[in-house]
Amino acid sequence: VGPLVEYIDEQYPDLDLTVRYASSTDHVNAIINEGEGSPADVFYSVNAGSLGALASEGRTQAVPDDVAELVREEFRTDQWIGTSGRARTVPYDSGEYDAEDVPSDIMAFPEEFDGDLAWAPSYGSCQAFVTAMRLLRGDEATRQWVTDMQDAGAAGYANEFLISNAVADGELAAGFANHYYALRVKAQRPDAPIDLAFTSGDAGALINVSGAEVLEGTERVDLAENFIAHLLTAEAQEFFATRTFAYPMVPGVPPVGGLPRVDELSPPDIDLSELSELEATLDLMRDAGVSP
Repeated sequence: VGPLVEYIDEQYPDLDLTVRYASSTDHVNAIINEGEGSPADVFYSVNAGSLGALASEGRTQAVPDDVAELVREEFRTDQWIGTSGRARTVPYDSGEYDAEDVPSDIMAFPEEFDGDLAWAPSYGSCQAFVTAMRLLRGDEATRQWVTDMQDAGAAGYANEFLISNAVADGELAAGFANHYYALRVKAQRPDAPIDLAFTSGDAGALINVSGAEVLEGTERVDLAENFIAHLLTAEAQEFFATRTFAYPMVPGVPPVGGLPRVDELSPPDIDLSELSELEATLDLMRDAGVSP
């Protein structure tokens, strides 16, 4: 997103953006530790869990109504707003399988899918997905699923782009990954035998978001709110769609790469802020024999 931030900075002579890059967890901890003395005006994060974690500490202020109404309710709260989205998907080998061969229930994969599976348990998006499973199905069912994945011989990968490339290379039948990794593979190799399947109403259909929030105590409220509003302009939303292959959050901007629109998907009914409950997920995975 660096080029987009630079572009916004260049458009306004009175705006002088200073960007501090780090992991979302590092930023949350730093802002909390800095307290009212934090130099930050906006927290712009790759995941809703981190946005929710900072909001729960009382370090944010309400999103203006005119900005909030640009985005569907499930992708925002009164304290933060989603600016781009990513859908959990099942990239599969389209040279060997049809979409009908891929289960629509994420819990069915370890036992019912006839093919080599992979996941990336140390990867943040995978851990958020398992967290969503915990919230939806409970710890016992999630622990059983993690155990079943191991019993099924699911291969562990370092990240989900590697999984998508392995599917395209014919090394895997299917895996679990954010949607944009398959699109990046197709951008490099248009004829690669990889396609996306979507589960329905469960953790495998999770749509997580990148988003932003204005920090409590900033003296530049108007600039901070306007910066976030610019992330939701048609121009910025098209940038997310065409440059990062993310889902736009503004309904009028379509996704690319033949993706279904957000309103054609069946994500679970879940409070994305609760994805911050990560420590319990890591404990569960370790208890089930997985090193996250």
